[in-house]
Amino acid sequence: MKRIIRRLILFVVIVIAGCSLALFLILNASLPQLDGEISASRISADIRIQRDAGGMPTVSAKNRADLAFGTGFVHGQDRFFQMDLTRRQAAGELAEIIGPAALEIDKRNRLHRFRSRASRVITRMASDEAEILSAYVAGVNAGLDSLGARPFEYFILGVTPEPWRPEDTLLVAYAMFLELNDERASHDIKRGLVHRVMPAQAYDWLYPSGTKWDAPIVGEARKGIAIPSPEQLNVRDSTQASNRSTVSEDAEAPLLGSNNWAVSGKLSHSGRAIVANDMHLKLATPNVFYRARLVVNGADERDVSGVTLPGTPAVVAGSNGHVAWGLTNSYGDWSDAVILRPGGQPDSYLTPGGEMEFTVYKEQIDVKGESPREFVVRETIWGPVLDDHSYPDVELAVRWLAHEPNSVNLRQLDLETVKSVFEAVQVANGLGIPPQNFVSGDAEGNIAWTIAGQLPVRTQYDSSIPADWSEGGGWIGWLGADDYPRVVNPEGGRIWTANARVVDGDVLRKIGDGDYDLGARAMQIRDGLFAKESFKPADMLAIQFDDRAILMAPWRELLLAVLDDGALRNNAQRREYRELVDDWIPRASPESVGYRLVRAFRSELRKTVFDALMRPVTAAYDSEVEFWISKQFEGPLWAVLEEQPLHLLPAEYDSWQDLMLQAVDRNLEYFANNFEGGLAQRNWGERNMATIRHPLSRALPILSRWLDMPREPLSGDSNLPKAQGPGWGASERFAVSPGNEANGYLHMPTGQSGHPLSEFYRAGHENWVQGRPMDFLPGATQHVLTLTAQE
Repeated sequence: MKRIIRRLILFVVIVIAGCSLALFLILNASLPQLDGEISASRISADIRIQRDAGGMPTVSAKNRADLAFGTGFVHGQDRFFQMDLTRRQAAGELAEIIGPAALEIDKRNRLHRFRSRASRVITRMASDEAEILSAYVAGVNAGLDSLGARPFEYFILGVTPEPWRPEDTLLVAYAMFLELNDERASHDIKRGLVHRVMPAQAYDWLYPSGTKWDAPIVGEARKGIAIPSPEQLNVRDSTQASNRSTVSEDAEAPLLGSNNWAVSGKLSHSGRAIVANDMHLKLATPNVFYRARLVVNGADERDVSGVTLPGTPAVVAGSNGHVAWGLTNSYGDWSDAVILRPGGQPDSYLTPGGEMEFTVYKEQIDVKGESPREFVVRETIWGPVLDDHSYPDVELAVRWLAHEPNSVNLRQLDLETVKSVFEAVQVANGLGIPPQNFVSGDAEGNIAWTIAGQLPVRTQYDSSIPADWSEGGGWIGWLGADDYPRVVNPEGGRIWTANARVVDGDVLRKIGDGDYDLGARAMQIRDGLFAKESFKPADMLAIQFDDRAILMAPWRELLLAVLDDGALRNNAQRREYRELVDDWIPRASPESVGYRLVRAFRSELRKTVFDALMRPVTAAYDSEVEFWISKQFEGPLWAVLEEQPLHLLPAEYDSWQDLMLQAVDRNLEYFANNFEGGLAQRNWGERNMATIRHPLSRALPILSRWLDMPREPLSGDSNLPKAQGPGWGASERFAVSPGNEANGYLHMPTGQSGHPLSEFYRAGHENWVQGRPMDFLPGATQHVLTLTAQE
């Protein structure tokens, strides 16, 4: 019997070992070839791909089309599955390879019919763009075909990868619109719900255009608006019960944005401008960006380094030796909710040109393992009809920049050869990307800011709430290049943006307010730049890693004042809360307990006060609706807490002191109920623990340690320069002087490769975590692969 058991165990071990070996061989076969030669069609001359110890390629070719092929080749080798998910997300085609779990995501995104829109854009694409796109697509497919086996994710999913197509590159661009824009005008709708009920004075106070924290490069900080009178807004007399959700530490949703800035040559050691950029996005394994140096050695000579977006052929941000540039999301107003008035005939609506029928598209969503689903999209002359909004009594359509044919193009390629910021801003204004704050500096020391991307021109109406365009109005064209906002060589020699308000007056009206960020982060960056009079690129990393809790400092003072002797009497829990806050580390650092407690206090007060102010509005609706909390609510919130008007205090509280003490007590209860150990163990690192995961690791937790980046505490938070959360943050950090790239730095989370067996899968990640600079340019060559042109 024992012999049988031993044989059975041996058999099981052999089977497991055999399966493990087979799996290893399959995975190993899908690793990209890094050295030697590969014959390639569609290229006119050999392409040289050199990789350094971190996997960063230098792709060298004789012309721009061949360079696009080479870029596509390395993207296809290293990142094809990531590219596949990105195109499918934008097109609403994830369920085809994932199954019914992705169906709702597909429905949400299929509303925009981006694959169809991409196909139409390609038909009108300029010939030079079309040539580069065709070469890039061919390169991606050649890179995929060069693998000895399909990427491992396809074995797990049990599907075969589809070839890359030209429209897929545009879908990657559309995916960034989805990431960075309000694609359903939800801000307008949620603000509109308040606007329908609240008196104008109260509404304007609740949704200001700025605060004392503003730090624009043009204009001044905003002064506060007077608190509404009891006649305009009275919470004390409201009988509406609180609808505040359970306590959490999420004061506000993370803002996907970025920081960028430039200092002029008169402030740099070299006399060249310095450009710094860290783009804050959702983080996953692999990273959204891919480092590369792209070189043309022929007649169309160029040499550009930086970060590329897998699926597209251009450098997104970086330097070409003459000009460096970086991007941050502008948070302008790029979508509008349009109220639809029904026509006299069924399935019709009113327009300035008369009654029109909806255009109906029946989209088929393929679902792995199940029958296809039909998804109906109704479109108007302004855009698709929203299928999930809560605005009462009417249907709404969304007019969104991404739906316009001119919203996407490949003109970022033109940045590779600009020689000055004056040329760069001209190119930037014509780009087809989600509108960005484009900051650039050149080798002569000039610096500039403008908006990159297409800007709509509107008639006079309030675009921050749903509007009726049935009798006229709306978008009437596109801003001309000469009318774009620009700032060139400001007197102070410094330019900075951080997703907040950048300008003022008529210039701001051209951009609009898409709920841009509170200015605290921009202010901290501005003050850091004005704290020095001379810079080198390495100095910029200190600002990018600045985690000082300046916005939280007054909240700490308020909290200490609230926890006075009377509040602490016979209450050991409050006493410990106060002691930890009093002894805080004034940074969003992993070891700081006091920072986390102050932040939780602000979060709970923010939700409590906003909920109270919304009670008269909530009472006007029969069903539960969601209202928008402005990023500028910090201003009204502080006004209430400082002036403490009785008519804005909810009836269940005896005083504002009582309201704030109960917020502390709810936080104490939250920490006690949700975490093990005492309050002194609740440091910020416990909350801000890195969660940078491969898309499949949630479904396969047994593989998470192999697929995901390490779980480790991170410094940083929103509303300060080191913008960092568990699953979002700087997707890259760099600073560089054009023409002096050898002294610049660039690092990013995760690694270059999307393959977990690759030596490049995690290469450089720990440098990103710890804030250690890595060379902006590739290091010494470790691998050389030549793509040889077929005779």
